[in-house]
Amino acid sequence: MSRGLMVCGTTSDAGKSTVVAGLCRLLARRGVKVAPFKAQNMALNSYVTPSGHEIGRAQGVQALAACATPEVAMNPILLKPTGERTSQVVVMGQPQGHLDAAAYHAAKPALRVVVHDALADLKSRFDVIICEGAGSPAEINLLDHDIVNLRVAKDAGFPAVIVGDIDRGGVFAALYGTVALLPDTLRPIVKGFIINKLRGDPAMLRNGPAELQQRCGVPTIGVLPYLRDVALDAEDSLALDGRRPRPTSASQGDELDIAAVRLPRIANFTDLDALAIEPGVSVRLVDRAGALGHPDLIIIPGTKATVADLEWLRGTGLAAAISAYPTLGICGGYQMLGRTIIDPIEAQRTDPVDGLGLLPVDTTFEPTKVTRQRTGRALGHRLTGYQIHHGRTTTHNPWITLDDAYGTEPEGATAAGGTTHGTSLHGLFEEDGFRAAFLAQLATLTNKTWTPAGVSFAAARQQQLDRLADMLESHLDLGALEALLS
Repeated sequence: MSRGLMVCGTTSDAGKSTVVAGLCRLLARRGVKVAPFKAQNMALNSYVTPSGHEIGRAQGVQALAACATPEVAMNPILLKPTGERTSQVVVMGQPQGHLDAAAYHAAKPALRVVVHDALADLKSRFDVIICEGAGSPAEINLLDHDIVNLRVAKDAGFPAVIVGDIDRGGVFAALYGTVALLPDTLRPIVKGFIINKLRGDPAMLRNGPAELQQRCGVPTIGVLPYLRDVALDAEDSLALDGRRPRPTSASQGDELDIAAVRLPRIANFTDLDALAIEPGVSVRLVDRAGALGHPDLIIIPGTKATVADLEWLRGTGLAAAISAYPTLGICGGYQMLGRTIIDPIEAQRTDPVDGLGLLPVDTTFEPTKVTRQRTGRALGHRLTGYQIHHGRTTTHNPWITLDDAYGTEPEGATAAGGTTHGTSLHGLFEEDGFRAAFLAQLATLTNKTWTPAGVSFAAARQQQLDRLADMLESHLDLGALEALLS
């Protein structure tokens, strides 16, 4: 029988995803066949599996931490917000339509079966399943239709731990209150607390954990330090203001200044991470024209609401300023740079919407969503990436050639004397050779001196996962953890 553990949190961004990734790597290093699982994820950062299914970005990285191939069973339900009250609902890797909160709540009983079957499938093939909850497990207004937190653990026969973020304050009240609000049928499932993001000396907690256990019967099995230099692929925009990847060595030559537009519905902004680890490259987020400065490159990243974010771009004054600088549009950003957008799917606009007109291309949204991992070549180097889009954008003077199982085809567009580029490919900077060539070309264009430092993005990610596992190994009660898993 497969063993497992549910990792819940007192709030969103308490550190659940990070703890799950660390546990997956810790167990994998010990020879355990382990898999991550999150029944329902709400995130605009997603991951395309080798089979062409879309799952949450966090579960893709957790699978890599577990030395497992990311697959759709690890995240059977993905919600991608398209507005304040609506989300695209992706079930088993395929979009099933756009629902508001009430309609989705009504659909949960049927989706619970999907969750049960996906978890059962993983349990049949892995020794240990490390599950991740969502938000808080004590949302009393949602408990009757819970399909992601403690009801999942109860159905699977898994114990649970609760992660609390001490960096935001009030961690003891948050941990105690979470357990106190649970119904009697779910409270016994919680077997441990983990205090996360402690800055300073653990001795300052004094008898807090012991008194907490005395009050609610749940022991604290670990106090984790705040890690400033570990930043895994972010799950959603909550992480934009938190820890992000950064260089680990000094640079030589001039600094390249890259300004990325912080769109309201920014999606897959993890595209920026591989750039951010390069010495001599500064990546910053801007949301108004006054903050733009004089960048060497502007990146318009992906978005889940291209038309709405295009209108926002014009309202901020950024749209008018962009044409003065070298620009790269990725996916939704690529669509914005074109002439027209017809979007009856997400924006429900059948009339053409004027784009920025910086690329002579046009985009039409179609019901079928493209989700593929792709490979090809650009700037004389191998390139890998993935596509997640409803919009089909034409090409003009393409600068990428795709050549893989899906066929050989031109990709992207170039205009304005080679200073404006667009592509539908996410993750294109993760290949080290291509990234270095792109940045060297940018340096030449802007009359700067920049030398590649030879950093490896893949190695940097593995080092981060190993550091995370090392931290858990040092600060968790491993005996208590093993008891929970057995």
